[in-house]
Amino acid sequence: MSSTATRLAVCIGPQYGAVGPAMLKEAAEEAVKGIGFDLLIVCGFAFDPHVPEEAKRYGRLTVLICRMNPDLAMGDELLKKTGAGNLFMVSGEPDVDVRPQPDGKIVVRIKGLDIYDPTTGQIRSSSTDDLAAWFIDTSYNGESFFVRHAYFTGADQPYDKLKRALRADIGEAAWSAPYSTTSRPFPKPATGKIAIKVINHYGDEVLKVFEVHYT
Repeated sequence: MSSTATRLAVCIGPQYGAVGPAMLKEAAEEAVKGIGFDLLIVCGFAFDPHVPEEAKRYGRLTVLICRMNPDLAMGDELLKKTGAGNLFMVSGEPDVDVRPQPDGKIVVRIKGLDIYDPTTGQIRSSSTDDLAAWFIDTSYNGESFFVRHAYFTGADQPYDKLKRALRADIGEAAWSAPYSTTSRPFPKPATGKIAIKVINHYGDEVLKVFEVHYT
């Protein structure tokens, strides 16, 4: 029985600061030189939101983004030595439904987030209860992400404590509007693209860009 070997390269990000697109690009270019590697794993404590999009641009080289648990920076003496500790996590893509409306506007619905669990080797599908927030740039220019819509999810409504603290006379509709898995309708983007950023309870940011075709 024959087997095929896979050449693997690993890039470790900075101890302080986020891994950016420039660092990922440099690592990918290095990985494809010579014989070339089949897989590049980029590890970091934090990532620039544009890194997932950059990771898709290298042809046959598969690039995986791997978030390292901040506990790793604590050293051997303070690091938890339990098998249940999830020290590395590879984030996938959000499960998003983009719906054109009869009036020409767009509505976006977030359904969850798929995350690769390295402890089991399986894809773990997270519902909106496991997400902290999601944002929409309704006219993404390909360079900068501008938050034009902001929504919050999660099993516990994040505004309950704030409502009690403010004790303000604000209508229930105003409080409930940001707590939603479905966006408000918005016009088709002039740039032809929208971007959706999802943040889970681990603090991971996943950015996905959609092209909107005019009919």
